[in-house]
Amino acid sequence: MKHFTDLRGYLDALRDLDDLVVVDREVDGDMETAAITRRSYEVRSPAPLFTNIRGARPGFRILGAPAAMSSREDMPYARIALSLGLQPDSTGLQIVDALADAQTREPIPPVVVESGPCQENVLLGDDATLDSFPIPIVHEKDGGRYANTWGALIVQTPDGEWTNWSIARVMKIDGKRMTGLVADGQHIGHVWNQWVEIGKPMPYALVQGAEPGVPYVAGFPLPDGAYDAGFLGALVGEPIELVKAKTVDLLVPATAEVVIEGHVSIERDAVEGPFGEAAGYHPMETSKQPTFHVEAITHRNDPIWPLVAEGRPPDEYHTVTCVGAASQCLARLREVKLPVSTVWSPMDSAGMWLVVTVPPNWREMMDPDTTSDTLAQYIGQTLFWNKAGLYFPQIFLLDDDIDPTDLAEVTWAIATRIHPVSKRVQMDSVILPLFVSHTDIEYKRGWGPRVVFDGLLAPIGERMAHTSFAASYPEELQRKVIENWA
Repeated sequence: MKHFTDLRGYLDALRDLDDLVVVDREVDGDMETAAITRRSYEVRSPAPLFTNIRGARPGFRILGAPAAMSSREDMPYARIALSLGLQPDSTGLQIVDALADAQTREPIPPVVVESGPCQENVLLGDDATLDSFPIPIVHEKDGGRYANTWGALIVQTPDGEWTNWSIARVMKIDGKRMTGLVADGQHIGHVWNQWVEIGKPMPYALVQGAEPGVPYVAGFPLPDGAYDAGFLGALVGEPIELVKAKTVDLLVPATAEVVIEGHVSIERDAVEGPFGEAAGYHPMETSKQPTFHVEAITHRNDPIWPLVAEGRPPDEYHTVTCVGAASQCLARLREVKLPVSTVWSPMDSAGMWLVVTVPPNWREMMDPDTTSDTLAQYIGQTLFWNKAGLYFPQIFLLDDDIDPTDLAEVTWAIATRIHPVSKRVQMDSVILPLFVSHTDIEYKRGWGPRVVFDGLLAPIGERMAHTSFAASYPEELQRKVIENWA
């Protein structure tokens, strides 16, 4: 395990893995950086680091696809694993298990340092302008330039009891103003509403290019009141270094590349959107959102601005939400003592599917009268009202002879083990706007159906064997074939 305490050390590790490409030729700062980044997801190329951006100050850089799937076929989750302090060859299930385990540990509080690289340059007053940075257009149909696609928003309740990190899209209005999604159902919305109640603007810090675990944890669906910095410390095994912001009473990651400081209005007084979204579609709706006023900007020398070109999977929305929410669901199912082997959300489902696997002897681990239908109900009741479980309208309950990270195996299991009509548990609960398959009426009321599909096999001794290479031939013959035929 290695904890990368800044983005630059992480990039050195990607370079060593041949998973980083430095783009020295001039690129257009409007959309070309985003287009190259989007293309890199779809062909699984190394992360692009742009060093020559038209109109940008010398030394300014943009990093595309900072935590996407790796270009290394032998370690596809390397960027995720390295971001979280794990070995680059960690499997998806090992990452989920490590995150679930970290939730059972005591948080490790951060340490506050006197100064940090994030404040090598301090811009105040008129000098603190977003116009100094080549903030890109991410998609052609977006409503503006998006100043945040992979940065952590840091806010705190008025009583100082809860500091929250989150990721939300934030759109540039002009050099001194931004607007972003402040949804009532999200943690940032909970905190903002408390400031609205007392009639005072909310202090915020928008952190770009922090150590790689920061945006990852900021995107996790941690429980209400959880301290993200403490959870990250527990995950990497040591405290995170924070420094006091220059103009607001907030602590920010000391090694961040850029920190934007200011206050958020207490009214929804700006128009945000549209923006291409993680389900893979580009809605054209806009909404009224609060204004983020820019009062100070600090940054490192030669800063690096991370860029996520969100869209069809997999990109960072999916590497964060699919992995993070799956780990939360696994931790919750373990907490209530259900016999679960593992949990995974296939990224190609855009985070709409959750696969829960159980051991072949799960019946022996529960009440003798428990049927597969009953187990499916338990899982639905546990997850559909859990914050992390809210992300998934469809849960597939399968035996653990299936590797849920292998989409071919999952597809085969769904096709051959899910009954066309029966063996499913439907429950109504909160639905999210990203659920593009629901009806307009369901979206408007924010309430609709979710389902657990029961694909469990018959008890041990009653199920059919697989007709695979591993299951159909003696081990000695398998070894001979592998030695001679690879």
